Amino acid sequence: MTLLDIGRGYRFRFLVRQRLSMTQVKLPKIQKMPADARALDALRGQIIDGSIRPGSRLTEVQLSEEMGLSRATVRTALHQLGKEGLVNLVPYTGWTVIELTRQDIWELYTLRGAVERLAAQLAASTNDSNGLDKIAKAFQNLKSQCETGKAASIAEADFAFHKSIVNAANHERLRLQYELIEQQILVYIHSSDALISDPSEIVAQHQPIFDAIRNKNADLAGSLSEQHNLLEGTKLTGTIPEAR
Repeated sequence: MTLLDIGRGYRFRFLVRQRLSMTQVKLPKIQKMPADARALDALRGQIIDGSIRPGSRLTEVQLSEEMGLSRATVRTALHQLGKEGLVNLVPYTGWTVIELTRQDIWELYTLRGAVERLAAQLAASTNDSNGLDKIAKAFQNLKSQCETGKAASIAEADFAFHKSIVNAANHERLRLQYELIEQQILVYIHSSDALISDPSEIVAQHQPIFDAIRNKNADLAGSLSEQHNLLEGTKLTGTIPEAR
């Protein structure tokens, strides 16, 4: 064997080791987002978790200065939040963050009750193992978040569980209709979950729904899902003063 052959052997082994080491590294995906999308995410998140309080007045000038963005960028984000039902444009005043009234809550929980009843029935009837696995993972995540006691994370996990059922229904029009109100539902869930002092109660509320879907009992899954919405919606309504 010549020195050239030995050198080639070392080179080959080096390249193999290098290739193996590269395949074992999991690099994070870098997401490039335009400024208006970043502004939208930031504002939406603070409205949903209550950092920007209901009824707060938002102006393009104020937000553009605080966020270091152009007024056009902020305006685009605000218009999208308006479409999502999180802010309202008041003539000659500007934008205001929504305050859930008794009527708003009634509309949301009755609509959710109907939509999520159908979703739970369809999810329990499906043979889509992937969708059912995602429901199971979402429920496990809800249990984990409830153990942490962090209100914002619990509310996000609560919503994610319900959204996983809607997705598992394999009903595209149902999913699209749900998307129209899902940001308002998140605000609603944050408010509703805040009434519960013991997070384990949230798990107990959702366990029967999960069990019914897992056991493929469509009628029971639908009934429990609707009852859950009606009961919790009625509780939340009771905390809102009647309009004068």
